[in-house]
Amino acid sequence: MWIKICANTNLDDAQMAAELGADAVGFVFAPSRRRVTAKDVAQITPHLPTNVERIGVFDSLYAEEIAASVREAGLTAVQLHGGGELVLARRLNDLFEGKIGIIQTVHWSVDAGEESAKAVRQRLNAIQAGAVIERVLIDSKVGQATGGTGVSFDWAAAREVLQSGGSRLKMIVAGGLRPDNVAKAISELNPWGVDVASGVEKGPGRKDPEKLRTFIQNAQAAKSTHV
Repeated sequence: MWIKICANTNLDDAQMAAELGADAVGFVFAPSRRRVTAKDVAQITPHLPTNVERIGVFDSLYAEEIAASVREAGLTAVQLHGGGELVLARRLNDLFEGKIGIIQTVHWSVDAGEESAKAVRQRLNAIQAGAVIERVLIDSKVGQATGGTGVSFDWAAAREVLQSGGSRLKMIVAGGLRPDNVAKAISELNPWGVDVASGVEKGPGRKDPEKLRTFIQNAQAAKSTHV
């Protein structure tokens, strides 16, 4: 089970996530209370293990702007948090000659009922048809808030959508995950990976060591028992 600890704002938290077994640490460059700059992240990434992915979360911007931040911050992957323009993903892929990981966020609107399932299914089909993006992160949208809401989407409704989202796509589940429910999310949705930010915090941008440890342990244990 691939595990990403997102919204890191300091070296201690990022190192702690890596030491506890996270596969990736994320940094938010999009508007957020946990927002960081490339200069901030450049002070963190050199001190992380080389086997841990360093992922920047970006709103839809010009590819060249994202690329500049990637290079300055020492990132190994980008997570596109905006509208999912395949043109942007293709341009980034070209700029880095296919050597940068690309994750697309797809938002599940918790207020839209059945329309959410339909919209997410359509997005997944379009992403797969584009043949550029390999990993998709499904996150909750509450009103106008996307990401960091601490609210789960409808796992029962999402199960079929995610499983039929295309054999090539690697699904990552986010939105409202916590140490006490991550195993259930893995059991119900069978994702390729999980992502957490506010669910392991003691305050915005500051990780809680015990929550972080328990989250990673529970996610890893769920992997060993779920088929």
